Formats: sequence, structure tokens, C-alpha cells
Amino acid sequence: MASMPFMAGKQAFLELLKQEGAEVLFGNPGTTELPLMDGLARETRIHYILALQEAVAIAMADGYAQASGKLAPVNVHISPGLGNAMGMLYDAWKAGSPLLLTAGQHDQSFTVTEPVLWSELPPVAKPYVKWATEVRRLEDLPRIVHRAAKVALTPPTGPVFLSLPVDVLNAERDLELGEPTRVDPRIRGAREAVERAADLLTQAKRPLIVAGDAIAQGDGHAELIEVAELLGAPVRTEGMANRCNFPFTHPLYQGAISRLAPDLRALLQQHDLLFSVGGDLFTLSLPSDVEPMPHGLTIIHLDVDPWEVGKNYPAKVAILGDPKATLPELAEALRKRFGGSAHPEAQRRTEEAEKQRAQTIAELKKRALAASGRQPIAPLALIHALAEGLPPDAVVVDESISSGGGLRELLRCQDPRSFFGLRGGGIGWGLPAALGVKLALPRRPVVALVGDGSAMYTNQAFWTAAHEGLGVIFLIVNNRSYRVLKQRVHALKGFSAQDNVYVAMDLDKPLIDFVGLAQSLGVPGERVEKAADIGPALARGLAAGGPYLLDVQVDGTFKP
Repeated sequence: MASMPFMAGKQAFLELLKQEGAEVLFGNPGTTELPLMDGLARETRIHYILALQEAVAIAMADGYAQASGKLAPVNVHISPGLGNAMGMLYDAWKAGSPLLLTAGQHDQSFTVTEPVLWSELPPVAKPYVKWATEVRRLEDLPRIVHRAAKVALTPPTGPVFLSLPVDVLNAERDLELGEPTRVDPRIRGAREAVERAADLLTQAKRPLIVAGDAIAQGDGHAELIEVAELLGAPVRTEGMANRCNFPFTHPLYQGAISRLAPDLRALLQQHDLLFSVGGDLFTLSLPSDVEPMPHGLTIIHLDVDPWEVGKNYPAKVAILGDPKATLPELAEALRKRFGGSAHPEAQRRTEEAEKQRAQTIAELKKRALAASGRQPIAPLALIHALAEGLPPDAVVVDESISSGGGLRELLRCQDPRSFFGLRGGGIGWGLPAALGVKLALPRRPVVALVGDGSAMYTNQAFWTAAHEGLGVIFLIVNNRSYRVLKQRVHALKGFSAQDNVYVAMDLDKPLIDFVGLAQSLGVPGERVEKAADIGPALARGLAAGGPYLLDVQVDGTFKP
């Protein structure tokens, strides 16, 4: 029997990360993280990615976890550092990103005195993680780290949190490190439930499919395409869509569903069956007197997360399972009912959906071209120019907020790693998330589409981009305002709507010089004022070989 190695906790922790497949560690260190940083002085197999603020570290790890599918370790400072991280941790939680978040804690012999910066850390993180605990003894470190990684990577995936006291990282002893455990994610839904779903889908006259993040996370594109084509059913992505859950170029793709109840109801009234495949039913933006779900609409809900199934609306058939593993059985059941072929109406339905999609795209392009000469640039003209200028293998990281209309219709994203959107809604995510995506997909062009208000939350990401030489194009959608807030406060129909006065929603006096800001942090860039100049500027950025910023001046006029 091999002898147990003698090592310090700081060495053991890094060795455990390597066992779990870690190649990078994101973080922003403080005094309680110094043992870990000391351990990294002799550990060359894990690359430490320095962020200048904790929110940047979390969002980078989030982007990396989504794009790589791997566990993303990220380390922040004690209580204030963990507090700084919480906004972006919320986004990672809503996206189901497998983060192993750790924070240093004071030496346990010292904590009873309540020293500077001290607080109980697991309760702070607990609302936005699957599991949170503190390592009390070095002997427990291997078991806890392996358990945390297993929990983070087991569907429904998500962040976990460990508090690492200084004395545990500094302690030394003979230590059995154990090894990782991975739970097979390919859980098949029950055959009986799949058969009931097939019966209902066969009988439906106007089925609609909503594709959720479980598709992209589980690499289930081909399986969903097969079912959609067998039915000829139009496919929509979630209103809070985070990924390319169905190819944007497919004839059956009809764009994202709305986050407003009246619009949702108007859409769903056109259908007699809703098949949600990992889809969110529903996260809305505003309250409404209108119920988004029409009475009597049949729902089939397939998801890896039992909490989501039937959460807001009862499902006629509720299936707990992985879409990639379950949809082939559904496809087989449908073929049996269709005599080995597709639904008799599949071709007609597909042609109808393709015609509707073509009309939508044609109308968007017509409007974009009509507005192409305007200054400041019309948001739709920006989206059209971006879509036309991107190379086929480009990855878009989207936090355009109120300026992204037409994005999912005009972009040609096709694979699960071609598009990443802001899932949780906590702004400031886009700039650093794009860095994590680029680290995971170094051979693909990455473009971050980020509103000016959002960019000011985490502009420290520019420094990390320059420091690491990460070739991300940062396209700032600069409308010089919090335009989405103007939209929302106007919808309240209060004083702002009556007087056309919007308090603290304009980013002027002074205007923000994003080119100068980025240059001060090591990122070159240029200001773009005409739609015709977007394509050439994008090409220059892609050819630069490193990070590059485009400050695109977009029309911020708010017209109720």
C-alpha cells in the first residue's frame, strides 16, 4: 500500500484542484488568501488569473465554466470580498454554472475575538450556491473538496462555496487525497412518461417547443432538432435565454419568447400544446394583470431540475431527465406513431415556420438598412452590421440589455458554444464573462456586446484582458444612459411618464470616454459613430491579436 504524502493544506488544496481537472484559478487575493498564493509560488500546472475586483473574478469563472463545461475554481477575499462577489454569483447560480468558489478565513484560533474583516462566510454565500461549508480540519479537506466538485457538476449544475481558514491551509500532515466522483448526467426520463408525451404531441394541432439551457449544457442540439423536425413544431428559446439552445439559422427557429405577460399570452394563444425542454416557464420582467399562460393549454415539461418542472404551471406530463438521453426515446415513440416517418403535417408546418422566419428577418433587415445612415447609430443597424461582419465561428457574449432587439434573429449562431447571454440579469457580467469564454475557447473569435452602463460595473476586466493577452473584442453599446430603466419607469405610468422626467438615468455630464478608459488599462480601441464603419472596425479588432475596444455611439433617445 502506497504511503500517504506529507504536505501542507495549501499544497493539498491545489493538488485536489488538479485532480478535479482544474487548469486555471480565478481570483483576487487578500491577507487570508496568502497561504494559497504562497502555494501557487511552486505550483506551475495551475494558471492563476488575477482580477482587480471580485465581481470580475466570479463572472470570468462563470463564462469559463459555461464555455468549457468544466469545474471553474475561483478564490476571493474574506467577508468584504465575498460580498463584492455576490451580484455575479447570483448570475452564475441562475445560469447553473459549476463554480467552486472559495474564500480565505481567519485562523480559527483567532476568530472568537471577531477580528477585522471576520464574519461567518457560508451563510453569506448560501442563498446562491448548491452547498456551502467551512473546512475545519486539514484531514477533512480532501473529502470536502471532492464532495464540492461532485455537487457542482451534478445536474442541475451550479456553484458551491468553501470557506478555507488560514490554519487549515498552513497545517501539515500525512494526507490521503482520495479521488474525484462524477455522477453520470444522462438520466433518461421514464418510458411511460415518454409514451404519454408522444401521444399528446401526436394529437396536438399547433405544438410549440421552448428550448432551455439544459439543451446547450447537455449538448442536446441534434436530439432536439430531430424531435422538432419530426413534428414540424416551431421552436422558441427562453426569454432569459443564456445559450444557443437551438440553431438560430434553423427554419423552425422563431426567436426568444417575451418576458412580458401580455406578449407571452398572445403568443401562446396561437398554440394548443407547449413542450418545454429544459425551458423556463416563466421568468417575467414586470408584474401584470394578464396571466401569461392561457387556460387549457397542454404542457409537457422535460427538465433535469425537478424544482422547475411544474413550478408555476401544472404539466400534463412531467419528465425528469436529461434531454440528450431522453429525446431519442421520444423521437422513436413519435416515429412509431407516424409509421416510421414524420408527422403528416410536419412538412407543411415547417414550410409555414420557415416562411414566417424569413418574413421576420427580411423586415428586420429592411428596418436596419433604412436606419443605417442615422447618427447616433440605430441599435438595430448596429445589430445588423455586427451580424454581417462576424466570422462563421465567432462567439457572441451578450449584455446589450435594451439595444439587443433582433440579435437572435440576425445572428447566425448554430452550436451550443456560439452564444452566451446574461441569464441572471445582474449587470456587469458581460466584460469579464467574455474573458472566461475566450480562455475556454482560445481558437474562436469572441465578441462581447455590452451596454455602457453595464461596462462601468466591471471595467477592471480590461486590465485582466491586457495582462493575459486575451483577444476579445469589447463592443460597447453606448447610448449614454440606463435606457432600460427609462423603459421600465415609464411602464409604471407615474410621474416620469407624465412629465417625461427620468431621474439618475443619464450617463452624461461628463460623458464617459471608453476608449481612454480602456487605453489606461492596456486595451487599445476606437470610437465608432456610423453604422457603415462598424464592419471595418470589427475587422480591425479581430486582426489585432489581443483585446480591442469599439465604443459604438448608439441612439439613446427614449421614445415611449
